[in-house]
Formats: sequence, structure tokens, C-alpha cells
Amino acid sequence: MCAQALILLIDKPSGITSFDVIRKLRVKLGIRKMGHAGTLDPLATGLLIIGLEKATKELAHYMGLPKEYEVLIEFGKVSTTYDADGEVRVLRDFGETVREVGRTEFEKNLKNFIGEIQQTPPAFSAIRLKGKRAYDLARRGEEVKLEPRKIQIFDIEIVEWNWPLVRLRVKCGKGTYIRSLAHDLGMALGCGGYVKELRRTAIGDFRVENASPL
Repeated sequence: MCAQALILLIDKPSGITSFDVIRKLRVKLGIRKMGHAGTLDPLATGLLIIGLEKATKELAHYMGLPKEYEVLIEFGKVSTTYDADGEVRVLRDFGETVREVGRTEFEKNLKNFIGEIQQTPPAFSAIRLKGKRAYDLARRGEEVKLEPRKIQIFDIEIVEWNWPLVRLRVKCGKGTYIRSLAHDLGMALGCGGYVKELRRTAIGDFRVENASPL
């Protein structure tokens, strides 16, 4: 904890929401006023910056900082939520052919996702649409049509290549959905893809190695 700013760095475990972390910390610390700088999906693990009391006013600053993720993508399959928490299917279930992609072709396609790009958020997201959360509408089977947004991806590095499993390190700006990146990359390759594992490793100069387990 940074005493002068009342900031906590927490390594979120998988299987709970970011707000679940807040709930647990409120009970443990006896502090009601707190918030986090950037939601992590229940599937995801990694760095959460928690602001306590007056430091909640500073959270918008932290949310705007560049972020770093490590993501394991399984190609050849798609998911309703773009990650392993959704309904996962092999593309051939839809009458399409799952094909092998070589590393050279993969790296060539990666270049199209680096820089300032347009990205459509997943239907299963917390974005508000018609006054409702998009994921609530999607769960009810309603059509969710979200507009593309301009985002910045600074760098994508292949950490582990074991096709159809590929682990990437992604450095990106505010508002980037790694789930959408995995889905869009899979579609660009013509084989589909979804997030199997996701971990946020950094926000600005803050590293998950310096965070405390919940």
C-alpha cells in the first residue's frame, strides 16, 4: 500500500468479479469508500489498483494509464463471450473448415492490430446500451449492437507458440478489450479464436509482481 495515496495493489484471482474484490476488502479493512481502476473479467487474473477513501478521486488517472496483459488464445474455436466463460464451439460446427495457421502468416496478421485501430467491444460487456448493461441484454437473448471504438495497441509479442494455443503479451491503451482482440484476430485468420486465459501484468509503472494476493 502507498500510504500517502491510500492505494492498494491486488493480484485478483480467477472466478470472481472486480467488485467482489472490493466487497471482500471492505469487510477485511473496515473501509467503505473504495474503488478500482479498471475492471477485470471474472475469468481474468492480475493487477487491480484499489483506491481507498480520498484516493478514489485519483482512480480516473490510473484508468488512463497504458496496460499490459498476457493472454492465452485458443484458435480454431469461437465463444459467445469471446472467452472460456462463454459457450465454446469449434468453427466446423458452423460448416466452416478449421485450418492450420503458420507462424509467419500469424505474425503478418498481428501487424494489422498494432497501432490506432477500430475495435468493437464484446456483446457480453459492461457497456451501457438503452440504459442497460450490454451483458444483461445479451443474456436475455436480445440483439446487442455496439459501435466500434478507436483504441491504441502499442505492441503485441508472441510469448509461446504451440498452435492452436498461442500466448501473447499485449501492451495497449485505455478501453481495449483483449477478448475482442482474440476474436478479431481469429476471424482475420479465418479459423476463429477465444481467450482461454488472461492476466493483467501491469498498469503504467505498477507491476503485478508488487501486488498482494487477495
